[in-house]
Order: sequence, then C-alpha cells, then structure tokens
Amino acid sequence: MKKRTRYEIYSDVLEVVRRKGKISITKLSYSVQMPVDRTKRVVNLLVSKGLLKEENIGDKKIYRLTERGGALLEALRTVRKFMD
Repeated sequence: MKKRTRYEIYSDVLEVVRRKGKISITKLSYSVQMPVDRTKRVVNLLVSKGLLKEENIGDKKIYRLTERGGALLEALRTVRKFMD
C-alpha cells in the first residue's frame, strides 16, 4: 500500500465527513483507515483551522464540514486532477 501524503489524509477525512454529513471520531477513523489517536490529531487540526466543526450531542462529539472545509476539499480535488 502506498503511503498517503498529509494532504491526501486531509482530503480523505474531509471527503468522508462531507459524504456522511455528521460523523463520530470512531466511525471516521474506520472510514479513513487510520487509528483513532491519529485521526483525532488530524481532526483537531482541521477544527482549529475552521475546516470542520465539532458539536456535542449528549456525551458524543460529532464532526461536520464547514463551508471553508468544502472549499479546501474542492481545491485539493483540483490539485489531484493536475497531478494525475
């Protein structure tokens, strides 16, 4: 398996959150095929940059894509097209 770049991981995380609408960290980590602790670090970075939004529903944390995150996802897709 080819090692993913940092930006490919960001793109994968944003894409999964976009598709699911709202998602927990555990389901997200399964979807992007990364351990939960690494997924948490990536998600915390994306939240701090305003690309994902963290919401508390009861005792669970749920993540949603922000408008800015959607714009970055589109930009990363465009770059990927040029690189392929």
